[in-house]
Amino acid sequence: GAEGWAQDAVPPGAAFVAAASYRGPGNNDTRSNKALPILLWWSGSLFPHFPGDTERIDCPRGSCLVTRSRHVARHRRTKALIFYGTDFRAYEAPLPRLPHQTWALFHEESPMNNYVLSHPPGIQLFNYTATFRRESDYPLTLQWLPGAGYLRGPAVPLAEKDAWRRRGYAPVLYMQSHCDVPSDRDRYVRELMKYIQVDSYGKCLHNRELPSERLRDTSTATTEDSEFMTFISRYKFHLALENAICDDYMTEKLWRPMHLGAVPVYRGSPAVRDWMPNNLSIILIDDFDSPQELAKYLDFLDKNGEEYLKYLEYKNVGGIKNQFLIESLERREWGVNDMTLPNYLNGFECFICDRENIRVKEEQEHKKSRGKIPAPRPHIAQFKHMGCPMPTPGFGSVEDLAEGDSWKEMWLQDYWQSLDQGEALTAMIHRNESHQGRFWDYMHEIFLKRTRQH
Repeated sequence: GAEGWAQDAVPPGAAFVAAASYRGPGNNDTRSNKALPILLWWSGSLFPHFPGDTERIDCPRGSCLVTRSRHVARHRRTKALIFYGTDFRAYEAPLPRLPHQTWALFHEESPMNNYVLSHPPGIQLFNYTATFRRESDYPLTLQWLPGAGYLRGPAVPLAEKDAWRRRGYAPVLYMQSHCDVPSDRDRYVRELMKYIQVDSYGKCLHNRELPSERLRDTSTATTEDSEFMTFISRYKFHLALENAICDDYMTEKLWRPMHLGAVPVYRGSPAVRDWMPNNLSIILIDDFDSPQELAKYLDFLDKNGEEYLKYLEYKNVGGIKNQFLIESLERREWGVNDMTLPNYLNGFECFICDRENIRVKEEQEHKKSRGKIPAPRPHIAQFKHMGCPMPTPGFGSVEDLAEGDSWKEMWLQDYWQSLDQGEALTAMIHRNESHQGRFWDYMHEIFLKRTRQH
């Protein structure tokens, strides 16, 4: 997950924090461990149980054995394989794919980590999904938002922000150290900087030093260090541009400035407004025709305190007006930084355990009825469980980019090559291929077919 501060940090409450094994709420499943369905975490590094390799989990509907031990991969009781999206590689997928096993995808990270999952052949390899999109089977959409209270954190008084401005600090903060990303955010910010002062402390477009050695330490920012938070909260606006664009992909880049009472100038999820506390809490880059128009508006708000403060009204008592947001936070079963609730990894695991126990039962009934009761139909993930769009330049159009532009060569190629990879793996599964090494032959076949079509 984390690559250092102001990059794409680990979500609060992520499962990387060792916690006591989560047993679940308990149930009346009396079967011994030897009779339970097995769920195999194919991405062992994410296995959310400590300390052993295998653990019994007791979920609302029934129990399962969960393991990261791949030697059970072909076992008839191994009913589901769970993959972590960032680690999922089409050329390493376990083959042949066994008809009695479902595949589950856990992917809360950026779409840029694996564009295979944004194409239909990639996502449809999976039966169950937990992604940032609300349409997924087990949505992780608000994984960076601990609760409504987090949004109500007090803002620095306007007088103090204005004093900060008089000391020569910019109205706008940019802090990024992860520079070559699909959303191509630096290209946009570079253009914006021509029209308004932006203080940029990260490695990308760096033009100002943080005041102390301590704040420059990359681990400081990832931990929501109080000195660091105080420093960045004095800025009126934070440039909040996600590293990749996809519906419902919203990270700390959005929620942290809202928590601190700085106004996010946002580009990321096209559906972000659905989740905002009220109708006036963020400034959307895509509402403006150009960086110059945006700069004009930010300058206007910088000079008109009363207008600026309207963007912080959601912090007042009763200021969070969005029922959809409130209900979504109340309804989710997992917590963020809350030890009294399961984390979402354990939650998804129980979701799969319950689904697999239902499937086992339906298969037994089908067998017992000698086919009178139909076999359960496989549940297959939909394009909209991930389905992120092709990357586009942060400013201008693809046609305007120079020959050999590194962003174009890197991300457009990655996006389209990922489609080929999804198609190659799908073809291998359909042909019951058991030899992983043949993956590149399939890729070559697809490549030739595509060049013939053009």
